Amino acid sequence: MKTITLLSLIAASVLFTACGEDSKKAAAEATAKTVEVAKTTTQDVKQAAAEATQKTAKVAKETTEDVKAAATKLAEATKEKAEQLAQRAKEQAEQAAQKATEAADALKERAVKTTQAAKKMATEALSDNGAGKAAFAKCAGCHGADGKTKALGKSEIIAGQSAADIEKKITEYKAGTRNVAGMGMLMKGQVASLSDADIKAVSAYISSM
Repeated sequence: MKTITLLSLIAASVLFTACGEDSKKAAAEATAKTVEVAKTTTQDVKQAAAEATQKTAKVAKETTEDVKAAATKLAEATKEKAEQLAQRAKEQAEQAAQKATEAADALKERAVKTTQAAKKMATEALSDNGAGKAAFAKCAGCHGADGKTKALGKSEIIAGQSAADIEKKITEYKAGTRNVAGMGMLMKGQVASLSDADIKAVSAYISSM
C-alpha cells in the first residue's frame, strides 16, 4: 500500500512538472508572439505616420504654391485694372481739356463777332442819326465838333458818355433844374427848342462819338 501511494505521488509530481514546463513554454511563445505583434504594429504605425507626414507636407506645399499663384494672378489683374483706369482717366482729362479749349475758342469768337456787330450797329446808327447830328450842330460851337472840348473851359467832356446820362442832363437843363459851373441858363437857352425826340437823338449821337 505504501508502495502504491509513493508511486502515485511520484507520477503526479512528474505530471505536474511536465505541465509546468508546457505552461512556461506556452507563456514564452505567447510573450514572443505579443512582442513580435507589438513590434510589427509599432513599425506599421511609424510607417503610417511617416506617410501621413509626407502627404501632409506635400498637400501643404501644393496649397502654398496654389496660394502664391492665385496671389500673383490677382496682383497682375489688379495692376492691369489700375493701368486701365489710369489710362481712362488720362483720356477723360485730355477730352475735358480739349472741350474746354474748344469752348473758350468758341466764346472768344462769339465775343469778337458780338463786338464787331456792336461796332457796326453803332456806326450805322451814327450814320443814320441825321436828327441827332443836326441837333448837335448848335452844341459843336462850345463842345467841339467831336464833343471832346470843355465848354468855356468849365464843362466836362461829353463825347462817349452814355446816352441815358446825356438825355437826363439835357432834360434837366431844359427844365432849369440843372446848373453846372454857372452854365445852367446858357444850356437852358441852347436846348429850349429841342423836342423829346431831338433830345433822345442828340444824346445817342454824342454817346456814339
